[in-house]
Parts: sequence; structure tokens; C-alpha cells
Amino acid sequence: MSLLAVNNLVVSYGGIEALKGISFEVEEGQVVTLIGANGAGKSTTLRAIMGLVSVKSGSITYDGQDITGLDTQKVVSRGIAMVPEGRRVFANLTVLENLKIGAYLRKDQETILQDIEHIYELFPRLKERSWQLAGTLSGGEQQMLAVGRAMMTRPRLIMMDEPSLGLAPLVVKDIFGIIRRLNETGTTILLIEQNANAALHAADLGYVMETGTITITGTGTDLLENEAVQEAYLGKRGR
Repeated sequence: MSLLAVNNLVVSYGGIEALKGISFEVEEGQVVTLIGANGAGKSTTLRAIMGLVSVKSGSITYDGQDITGLDTQKVVSRGIAMVPEGRRVFANLTVLENLKIGAYLRKDQETILQDIEHIYELFPRLKERSWQLAGTLSGGEQQMLAVGRAMMTRPRLIMMDEPSLGLAPLVVKDIFGIIRRLNETGTTILLIEQNANAALHAADLGYVMETGTITITGTGTDLLENEAVQEAYLGKRGR
């Protein structure tokens, strides 16, 4: 059984269908990526799963239970977290305060502190800047903080929306190293990423989205070798 299954999902904004009946699955322990141009419906997909937009039809199943239309807080409590596009850390709060906000649904104070220490082990730079205001961090550090904040919900599935957006190439390498480490610790990851090359190298499975539909499916390796994907998303021209 898949950890996450999206079946014939339709989402409309006004009279325009942003998602036109997409279906895909995420197995536990996988890194799965959705790639495609701006406006393809990738972010809408994540927002629908998180209960941030209304679903017109279709279903979303998580861990065998239908979560279609659940409010966001209930989705988080089921074990799904999201790292939003643009990081959206609380700029006027410290690193530590941002992490504690990630645990707002939890009551287990002792394990919350243990989880913060675990995040500091994963991201030593956050520990060094524990009392620094999040708004003064670099873009890469803010992305680490956004990931750490999501981890504080103890999710089984983390969804990431454009984690490398606006970051320097060396920092992008660090971010994908973090994604790999998270996955190695047992966290399942659903990734949206404009950097298709990096995303497909990291992914077990990939889906190509175009104007609200899924057009190509394959392993990360298969999609890296697919001529249509190479031409459209990897900057390589077909023969």
C-alpha cells in the first residue's frame, strides 16, 4: 500500500482547471519529484494535499485513510509536513523560536527538546545561530530552518516546494545533501523543483506535469535519459 495516493484529482480556480484529474503514488521511504514549467500545477498539487485549496473531485489517501478536504491542521497531525516555496520563516523570531513553532501541535515537551537537538546535529549552522533572528540568516540557512521547522511535526512525509529556488549552486548542493540525509533517516519526500536535473538525480520516481496533467512517469534515471525530458527540462537538444 502506498503511503500517499492521489487519484483523479481535479482542482479549479474560478472556471479554470489547474489540475485535470491527476493520479500518482508515493511509496513509503521514497523520494518522488514532480517537475514541470511554471503553471503546470505542481504547487497546486501540494496545496491540495495540505488542505490549502478546495478539491473539486478525486481523492487523496494517506496511510490508507482518505484525507481529501481535511483542514491543514488535521493533515499535519496525520504526519504530513510542508516546506513552502520561499521558505517563509518567521523573520522576527529566533531560530529556536521558529523550531518550537513547528511543534505547536505537540505536548511532549521533553521529546520536543530532543528533536531540536537532533535538528541541530543535522544542521550545525542552526545551532550556532540558535538565538539569531531568522530574517538575518542567509537564504541557505533559512531553507535549513524551514526544513527543521517541518521536521518538528515528526512527519512521515515531507513535501518541499522549490527548495533550491534563488540559492547559489553550492548551497543547492547542500540542500540536496540534506534531502538525501532526511530520506536516509526514513522520511518520505515529495519534491517540487525547477532544477529538474538535481531533482531527478535525487528521486526514486518522477512525474512530469504539463498544464494540470501528468504526461510522463518514470524512475529518476529513466527520466534523465528521456529525450523529451532532456530537451524540455535539462537544456539538452534532441538529435
